[in-house]
Amino acid sequence: MKIFDTMTKYKEDFVPLEPGKVRMYVCGPTVYNFIHIGNARPMIFFDTVRRYFLYKGYDVNYVSNFTDVDDKIIKAAVEEGVDPSVISERYIKECKKDMEGMNIMPATTHPLATQEIPGMLEMIQQLIDGGHAYVAKDGTVYYRVQSFRDYGKLSHKNLDDNMSGLRTLKVTGEEDKEDPNDFVLWKPKKEGEPYWESPWCDGRPGWHIECSVMSKKYLGEQIDIHGGGEDLVFPHHENEIAQSEAVSGKKFAKYWMHNAFLNIDNVKMSKSLGNFKTVRQISEQYDLQILRLFMLSAHYRSPLNFSAEMMESAKASLERILTCMERLKDLAGKAQERELNAAEEETLKSLETLVQKFESSMEDDFNTADALSAVFEMVKLANVSVTEESAKELVSRMDETLRKLLDVLGILPERKKETLDAEVEALIAERQAARKARNFARADEIRNQLTEMGILLEDTREGVKWKRA
Repeated sequence: MKIFDTMTKYKEDFVPLEPGKVRMYVCGPTVYNFIHIGNARPMIFFDTVRRYFLYKGYDVNYVSNFTDVDDKIIKAAVEEGVDPSVISERYIKECKKDMEGMNIMPATTHPLATQEIPGMLEMIQQLIDGGHAYVAKDGTVYYRVQSFRDYGKLSHKNLDDNMSGLRTLKVTGEEDKEDPNDFVLWKPKKEGEPYWESPWCDGRPGWHIECSVMSKKYLGEQIDIHGGGEDLVFPHHENEIAQSEAVSGKKFAKYWMHNAFLNIDNVKMSKSLGNFKTVRQISEQYDLQILRLFMLSAHYRSPLNFSAEMMESAKASLERILTCMERLKDLAGKAQERELNAAEEETLKSLETLVQKFESSMEDDFNTADALSAVFEMVKLANVSVTEESAKELVSRMDETLRKLLDVLGILPERKKETLDAEVEALIAERQAARKARNFARADEIRNQLTEMGILLEDTREGVKWKRA
């Protein structure tokens, strides 16, 4: 298996720190509002990475945090006139609801920044004691960037060259910095803000220290994979390295993985442009399984463009998968109990070739686009090769294989059961009664009425089935 490492800029052979085990840390959202579809991309992708490791038999410890203390959370709390914890708790709950809709497995641990303050105080003190941090007059604690020789190794920025992206001027309120590039580990409280006691001042942690501490606590001083969006490479992940390695003296993460940006109709997503979309808004138009399929349709390191056309394409693709799975389920009850014939043996060989294609794609830096291509080839193979005359073994092997690979991708193999409102259920029941009474005119009238309401009926041997138009 090969993984493109942001630090080396090469695809590297994946060799875990401990055989058979994978330790992953993925930066989670700041919970001040509903998560947006930019948040959804790393959530979906790294969940798929985790699923593939599980498929290959690894024991995966997957940690993804919630940042529940932040300027944006405090701002939202002030606007509503509530405690910041009310905002963070509300949107953690809503985030988990959206994650469930996208079929994202809960992390092994979802730590909250506010519950890890003691560990942050301890690490900050270690950095001060080691000469990597200092306390300003107002009690702010800064990381001394010049003390860490390898600073910039992830983002490939050079402090000495003053490359773009590194600040060269001190900003208001940071006059006590030794160097403009030093960053905050602890900052004093402001009026009305949540705060914690510390040896330096009553205040709260800087953003970067949170992930260093949570990763260390739940995964250890060294981890296999650290992931997130490419916007986190600098300064967040660069600063995590500086903090963690200055304390441990060990390489923090063996592999760094970053997904590319998501655009909306070929324009960068932004609230100011009015093209900001939340996952909750998308769920009002589409099943979130469609969003997941869309996100996996491109390689994670390639920019991805969200549009109505792309979502409709993903919707049609998901429909192909689900229709195939329904057909296989139906054929399972009709297939024959007999030995496989020569043609069926060849079909299973073709199936195994496609499984190998799927695995090769995933092991080549988690190329989900090519892995999905293998799945659609399996769907085509199933549609062409499996019939009512097929041996049961062929049907079951095809069904079982597709289910396993769909599970890796986090795609549910069956439609989510929808409920109908009482009026629609009553009309369907009335139509059934009319058909039984051979009142076909009334039955057709009800069918047309339901069609206008967006409910399509299909009469089958197993009874009436419905779907939304």
